[in-house]
Amino acid sequence: MLRVALLRLSHTVASAGTMTGVPTVSFSELRSLLASGRARLFDVRSREEAEAGTIPGALNIPVSELEVALTMDPAAFQALYSAEKPKLEDKNLIFFCQLGKRGFQATQLAQSLGYTGARNYPGAYKEWLEKEG
Repeated sequence: MLRVALLRLSHTVASAGTMTGVPTVSFSELRSLLASGRARLFDVRSREEAEAGTIPGALNIPVSELEVALTMDPAAFQALYSAEKPKLEDKNLIFFCQLGKRGFQATQLAQSLGYTGARNYPGAYKEWLEKEG
């Protein structure tokens, strides 16, 4: 029974971007967006994971804090994260984690809160490290 549940979960995660319609960004597109300054990156891994290494320019907000962060007052967000709070209409708000699952969850959450430009980087930090590390 557990094995069947795990197989279902792995299938869901592997095909999540296409099954649910969550917008994604590829490695090459992400590099281009970052080079042109047209993306905001959110590392939704734990603080410890992010401190060990992250994609340059990413703001670390663990997925467990994301809903509170995205619904707080802009001044409180600025004070807590030393960054401007994203606006609902901002384009290319890119969420990523280590392997893809938390980034997908974060993107879904942001979309449910009205962030229309929320996108997932399904390659996650693992792919970035392999190609840029």
